[in-house]
Amino acid sequence: MEFKKELKILFWITAVFAFAFFLPIESARFNTAIAATLDLVKWYAQEHVILCLLPAFFIAGVISVFVSQASVLKYFGAQAKKWVAYTVASVSGTILAVCSCTILPLFSSIHKRGAGLGPAIAFLYSGPAINILAIILTARILGLELGVARTIGAVAFSIIIGVTMSLIYRKEEKAKREEQMNIIPLPEKRPMWQTSLHFFTLVFILVFANWGKPAEGDSSSIWYYIWYYKWWITGFFSIILCYSLIKILKIKWHWVLGAFIVTLASVILSNNFIESNKLKPLVPMLVGIISLSIITIFDKVDGENKTWTLATWDFAKQILPLLGIGVVIAGFLLGSTHDGKAIAGIIPDEWVSALVGGNSLFSNFFASVVGAFMYFATLTEVPILQGLIASGMGKGPALALLLAGPSLSLPNMLVIRGIIGTQKTVVYVSLVIVMATITGLIFGSIF
Repeated sequence: MEFKKELKILFWITAVFAFAFFLPIESARFNTAIAATLDLVKWYAQEHVILCLLPAFFIAGVISVFVSQASVLKYFGAQAKKWVAYTVASVSGTILAVCSCTILPLFSSIHKRGAGLGPAIAFLYSGPAINILAIILTARILGLELGVARTIGAVAFSIIIGVTMSLIYRKEEKAKREEQMNIIPLPEKRPMWQTSLHFFTLVFILVFANWGKPAEGDSSSIWYYIWYYKWWITGFFSIILCYSLIKILKIKWHWVLGAFIVTLASVILSNNFIESNKLKPLVPMLVGIISLSIITIFDKVDGENKTWTLATWDFAKQILPLLGIGVVIAGFLLGSTHDGKAIAGIIPDEWVSALVGGNSLFSNFFASVVGAFMYFATLTEVPILQGLIASGMGKGPALALLLAGPSLSLPNMLVIRGIIGTQKTVVYVSLVIVMATITGLIFGSIF
């Protein structure tokens, strides 16, 4: 045993030494890939963590603590009516408008509360896939047929993949159903409308804080005006959150008022002392989240309020490290593409463009695999595809990437594995890739 331990230490020392010895720092592509990795990590930290992930963790905490197990079981449980469970799960993205990483704490939360595997997987897929703004952008920039196909495909995928997963693991689902029959639901602590108000207030803060700017020249649409006034809208829902904290969670009003004043002061200071428009909203959001954490952690009136923040922290501990690892790997392999800027990863872009031309089985399969492993922030898949189509990408592979890409990513897979295990993750990812490939092949043969 001691010998094996020493041998293991020797192996790792040798591996690290070999890595350092053969480090290809003279290679331009390697250095570019390193630059792409750092660029993606920085962009992800600035654009995604504070505005997107942290609010999502709090929303997951609400599901975990305030939403009763009876409510989750009613709509998503193994005994729930299938048409209700899959209908609710398959259209969830129209409300959430999140990316493949932001959906993870919400998926983890409903899974822990006893949701059936099929509806939970349908929710996991549909959350990032059925983004109304992304579908409209797809139709306007990439063509109406791609926009319609993406909409139909995303809804159908979420249901078919969910049902398939449920059938594959039907023995486990049967055991879960029998176990849930013995659960005696606790009485609701507060009316459902109060929990719903608190939940959807946080959801709307998440949605509007991350509302993306529409395409250039689209300054007359409702989407543009929502983007233009998004921080006023976010501020309005923040005031409703204050009301919810006082009236629903029963937190002392002067604590909430103090947190509101501190957050408002951070808005004024950031507007006056931070030059970057991109960084200005990060300070108030971070101050607001810290303030919310403090007043809930130290609340003595209701122990659930402290539990909410602790549950939020548990989700952050579970998900953030794996996401970080995934973003680093994705950036190094596939590069960084955002804000009209593209930095190549270690895999040349030309290879990707050359491999997804036409409408062969391989080109659709390759587009599905690349889409599944590459990280797409909400809406970024459209300009990326626009560039690939201009470089010769076929319409079939384009749809395959649209159906596999937004709902999956390497960081997403690493976290899913930690929630449902390696085998189920492999089956889920395989189903998405196979279905995207077949759908792209059919679509490409028609159009």
